[in-house]
Amino acid sequence: MKPLLRWLALLAMAFVALQLFFVLRIAAMAVADPQSTSFQRSEIWGQLRGGELQWRQEWRPYGAIADTLKRAVIASEDDGFVAHDGIDWNAIEKAWERNNRAEQQAAKAAARAGDRPVRPPKIRGGSTITQQLAKNLLLSGERTLLRKGQEFVLTLLLERLLSKERILEIYLNSVEWGDGVFGAEAAAQRYFKKSAGRLTAQEAARLAVMLPAPKRFEKNPGSAYLSGRTRTIMARMGSAELP
Repeated sequence: MKPLLRWLALLAMAFVALQLFFVLRIAAMAVADPQSTSFQRSEIWGQLRGGELQWRQEWRPYGAIADTLKRAVIASEDDGFVAHDGIDWNAIEKAWERNNRAEQQAAKAAARAGDRPVRPPKIRGGSTITQQLAKNLLLSGERTLLRKGQEFVLTLLLERLLSKERILEIYLNSVEWGDGVFGAEAAAQRYFKKSAGRLTAQEAARLAVMLPAPKRFEKNPGSAYLSGRTRTIMARMGSAELP
């Protein structure tokens, strides 16, 4: 039993040390801009293996990013951003219900189709902006219960150690907006040839709609879904509350 207890103690110490590391990293972000995220480093590595590095990112402080983009992203990604504590349990419950219905419909379609291939159901998440930032900043892209649990811990740490304004600032400066395109300034320059501080409501809404699948929409800018969803987000922007 002693070797087992020793290993368990070592694992517990390693876990505590990892959480302390995360606390220090996040606390530092209150005053220092992160140079890169785990997701960005993973993308860089993938590009280097492909033999070509394409990288666009230019940090902009919160006040230099147009309010239109802030409102559009909140309206599209997390309309309760200012009010929740990092995790929107109602959104998670709704996403679970939608995914459950989609899986049931897919199972019925597969039964009717027989041997014919059936498109897998589209899985939707209920992640908040803070959860997305926690995942992209410090975690790998694997989908496991352990990683999801760590994401929840990091989300709560971000909310406790950083202001909502700072969380949104880091998110807007680091989120992916295309192949090698990261942050609001790079996206505004890439798609509209202007600064992120000069985006119109329509331009901001279009960028916000790209966020769930930026590489796909980058290749298909004339998507009917992109245009229709942009109009929907524009209609919601007026009620989006900023930190």
